Amino acid sequence: MASIKEVAQKAGVGVGTVSRVLNSTGYVSDETRNKVETAMKELNYIPNELARNLLSKKSGIVAIIIPKISHPFFAEVVLYAEAELMKKGYKTMICSTYSEQNYEKEYINMLNRHIVDGIIAGSHLLDFEEYQGVQGPIVALDRFLGESIPVVSTNHKIGGKLAAEELIRNNCRCVLQIQGARIVDSPSHERHYEFERCMKKHGVTVYSHEMDWNDFDYGQYDVMADMLMDKYPDIDGIFAADMVAIACIRQLLKRKKKVPRDVKVVAYDGTYVAKVGVMNLTVVQQPIEELAKSAVNILLNMMQGKKYHNKKAFFEPSLLYGDTTYNKDKIEFEN
Repeated sequence: MASIKEVAQKAGVGVGTVSRVLNSTGYVSDETRNKVETAMKELNYIPNELARNLLSKKSGIVAIIIPKISHPFFAEVVLYAEAELMKKGYKTMICSTYSEQNYEKEYINMLNRHIVDGIIAGSHLLDFEEYQGVQGPIVALDRFLGESIPVVSTNHKIGGKLAAEELIRNNCRCVLQIQGARIVDSPSHERHYEFERCMKKHGVTVYSHEMDWNDFDYGQYDVMADMLMDKYPDIDGIFAADMVAIACIRQLLKRKKKVPRDVKVVAYDGTYVAKVGVMNLTVVQQPIEELAKSAVNILLNMMQGKKYHNKKAFFEPSLLYGDTTYNKDKIEFEN
């Protein structure tokens, strides 16, 4: 493998000049830069990024901490965040915490040791206190972690209202909503509070089921849906996240119930799985690409020294019609 000294000799310049070209520091004329770049290409020179990073105390790596990479919502977050980071010259370390509770703490320690330059935190494991006192830049995805840690989230209150109005338009009178564990301090709970408020205002009965903490496995969703369809046989509407909604539809069909004739379903998230099943789901779609890009850009600002206090970035969801509700003409609702 060619060395930086060999590149300098071939280009007819000093080692310091090659270093300035590699690190984009100091002045180098266009003519000299072209000579150096040509020499590197002809010698197939590969810069030692590790050595450069040790000198600058930067790794060029951002960690994205998520519960489970196979979950459609988090898979799409990683997809868009990684693409945005690559555009900005950073590599991505994907950290899944589903199987081991201490993984999240290890990743935070990696930030403290400068192994990663920043963290986008979307996991639901560590307590609030674990993030306090961390010196490096962190952006939280759909979770409150403290005044100094910005949070990027959907406006879930609007999302809950959209779901409620769609089921009301479909004349639902007895509905089931399935929500995540409230032990996690997340803005996402707002959608269920608002959903219930809207439904009860219109005289609709609402049953609420809270899932187990850190539950992201479809097999568990199917078992839960089986139990809930037996427990609430008279419901005519369901509001749940994409994967949970699909599990509920599966159990409804096993019981010879038709969707949307007997039970209307509004899903939440709007990931790719909402369009690949037996029927397209009517969904409240989160703007996942916007969430991911915003989290990246806020984090990069922090890595460059910008300070945030009580920063909350919220993006609006939208209702997309599918086959699990009747698409009636829209009516106006009072707030």
